[in-house]
Amino acid sequence: MTIIGVLIGFIISLIISAAVIFFAAKIMGEREGFSTALFAAFIGSLLFAIVSYLIGMGLLASLIGGIAWLIALGSIYNMGWLKSFFVAVVIWFFSAIVSMVLPNLPQLV
Repeated sequence: MTIIGVLIGFIISLIISAAVIFFAAKIMGEREGFSTALFAAFIGSLLFAIVSYLIGMGLLASLIGGIAWLIALGSIYNMGWLKSFFVAVVIWFFSAIVSMVLPNLPQLV
């Protein structure tokens, strides 16, 4: 895979993640726009990449990366831990649906 292919894949993934974050935040009453969701998706990707690089893959890396992302999400949207957690649960739910539907979209059309 070329660097252009990797960049295109990253940008598409970032936009899809930002859309999921945007809708989840709206459901939870947040008023920030899509650019905030895009920033949150970028920071989340960056945090997970750093944690994966430092710790590796696995449950511990996922746990530490998830906590770091909750802190970042709370800071970016200026909300507390509990609301950040609920937004993250809604994001996880929507992401699960998107990850099931998106790869099968060509077959559904």
